[in-house]
Amino acid sequence: MPARPSPSVMPQEVARFDAIGEAWWDPDGPMAPLHRLNPIRIGWARETIARHFKLDAPTGLALKGVSLLDIGCGAGLFAEPLARLGAEVVGVDPAEAAIKAALSHAEETGARLAYRAATVEDMAAEERRFDVVSAMEVVEHAADPKAFVAAAASLIKPGGLFLASTLNRTLRSFALAIVGAEYVLRWLEPGTHRWEQFVTPVELASFARAAGLRRVSLRGMVYDPFRRDWRLSSDTAVNYLFAASKGERQARS
Repeated sequence: MPARPSPSVMPQEVARFDAIGEAWWDPDGPMAPLHRLNPIRIGWARETIARHFKLDAPTGLALKGVSLLDIGCGAGLFAEPLARLGAEVVGVDPAEAAIKAALSHAEETGARLAYRAATVEDMAAEERRFDVVSAMEVVEHAADPKAFVAAAASLIKPGGLFLASTLNRTLRSFALAIVGAEYVLRWLEPGTHRWEQFVTPVELASFARAAGLRRVSLRGMVYDPFRRDWRLSSDTAVNYLFAASKGERQARS
């Protein structure tokens, strides 16, 4: 069933990512930058979730028993690896072609998780709530970031976590993420991002507070041109990771 119209979703953004289709999983295709970024995102998420819930499990099943909703999951680049770590994952995205690609890839790999063509508002209208709600490279594409964070927060169980990865609105992010990545290096299709939609860490923290969340982690991600790889950093001027909790943390049973 297609996702219903959503106040947090811009149709042109959905159409852009819908057009990628099966190419989502091509490491040299249009999503190549996300493939390069993914190990850092997965590692940070794994450690943040495990620390918050005081998990003590073998590395291969580090997130066993944790329920996680990945909003704006695309074809599952973030959701599927977390499912392999033992999390009970539901991925949702309003782009139907992306969901079809996610389902197809999960069938090929044997990954055990659920996908739906849905928006955050669709999910908020239902009763199910999650230990963790993630929105990776999504906030900067939301029509109303504050309303988006509020809807996402409503889906988190008391004691749960909100995880986000997004872009800061600075002169450096304009130079690197817009001019450099889209027009010089051609890592991304020109027009993929709009600088005015980027969200600063201060803004994101304020949206989280308004939604009843408290910031627990803020890390930057920087590209090392010599290693041709990404690493975590205290520098949040361009890309950053953000985590916030809903009330007191709780140990998983």
